[in-house]
Amino acid sequence: MGVFQKRTLINASRKQLFDWHSRPGAIERLSPPWDPARLVSTTGGIRTGAEVVLRLKQGPVPYKWHARHTDWVENSLFRDEQIKGPMAKWVHTHRFEAKGERQCFLEDTIDYRLPWHPLSTLLAHPLVKRKLNRIFHFRHVTTAEDLRLHLSIPDSRSLKILITGSGGLIGSSLIPFLTTGGHRVYKLVRRTPRPEKNELFWDPISKRIDLEKVAHFDAVIHLAGESIGNGRWTRRKKGLIRDSRVLGTSLLAETLADMNPPPEVMINASAVGYYGDRGSSIITETDSSGNDFISEVCKIWEEAAGPAEKKGIRTVYLRIGLVLDPRGGALSRLLLPFRTGLGGQVASGNQYVSWIGLDDVIGSIHQSVFDTGIEGPLNVVAPNPVTNAQFTRTLATVLSRPAVFRFSELPIRLLFGQMGDEILLSGVRVFPEKLINRNFYFRFPDLEKFLMFVLGRTAV
Repeated sequence: MGVFQKRTLINASRKQLFDWHSRPGAIERLSPPWDPARLVSTTGGIRTGAEVVLRLKQGPVPYKWHARHTDWVENSLFRDEQIKGPMAKWVHTHRFEAKGERQCFLEDTIDYRLPWHPLSTLLAHPLVKRKLNRIFHFRHVTTAEDLRLHLSIPDSRSLKILITGSGGLIGSSLIPFLTTGGHRVYKLVRRTPRPEKNELFWDPISKRIDLEKVAHFDAVIHLAGESIGNGRWTRRKKGLIRDSRVLGTSLLAETLADMNPPPEVMINASAVGYYGDRGSSIITETDSSGNDFISEVCKIWEEAAGPAEKKGIRTVYLRIGLVLDPRGGALSRLLLPFRTGLGGQVASGNQYVSWIGLDDVIGSIHQSVFDTGIEGPLNVVAPNPVTNAQFTRTLATVLSRPAVFRFSELPIRLLFGQMGDEILLSGVRVFPEKLINRNFYFRFPDLEKFLMFVLGRTAV
């Protein structure tokens, strides 16, 4: 038998911490991004008898983990045991111990036995310990930081929040963050909706949106839009990029403006592409738009939300930078070449990358919902942008790999055309002036520390 234990002091009451774990979304928030678990099914909750099935991977090999909750004491502990999975035995006990009224200890204890014991224990036990250390370091940091955000809003109430783009990189992480905070989330989807999942139908092309079943929303977060980073920008692709943003935003803004009462805030995704290629100049929210394709799209995308703004709905335009997370987007595509030593800088490497970690995007959205002093454009980027060359060196260093290659402009233009010019070869050095002025706390202002954390390389 092996025993692993992790104990951390959390700045929350025991009840607040227990409630966070008991709400929908806790499993997703606690899944490490370098080794994510996909929730296959759950009978709900953490009470005795509840079951959960997860899909995970060991290297490239997928497997399922089936666990059952076997003990539950409100505000004190809950326990789950593996029914089927890779371990010979796995019993995980979550304990919550009060330390005054506003602090408590979170303690995870795992009793486990490896398959093919005792030979496997002799060979693999140190590896298992290191892996558990990395995973539970991530889990405890994430729990503490999520609770810090939720508790930073004095007297915050449970909100009804409508979200588009729920299946994307940002939306799929934002929803479990919100639900663990006690909010009720509704999703607009373009397929047949599942009412039991709080899904509502919309189709921006046919201008259909079905919101009649819900009388009122407190906040609306609009993230939907065709991906800009996949493939060449053909005429058809550019039309999809433009229409998916403008038509959806117009329909949503007009519908919200007609609601009685309307939501208090509409948060509309945009991008730092609004500013175009600006070299090394420091750009804030007061700067004008660029004149390339993506700049034009971002400009009309933001203008499409005009009906909501005219109605008096507080409207926020999130000018989001390069969102980094190993579960999707640019970082997920870069990991394989960099891990195999085939990574390298693009062209001169002097173009600026205005990056941001996924959890800081979520934090920016959360603050935008509650902070009535935030409206209009909001640069959602880390406060320390880097050049492409710096980004390349940092990622290679974190992965302990060389990055000696350099990808010249000509093949990029031949392969990707206009998309290569505007996304890979151009740059913009954006500063999050409004977030700084609103005292936003960045979890990850430093690129190397961020990559170490989300790739499970942090020494613990």
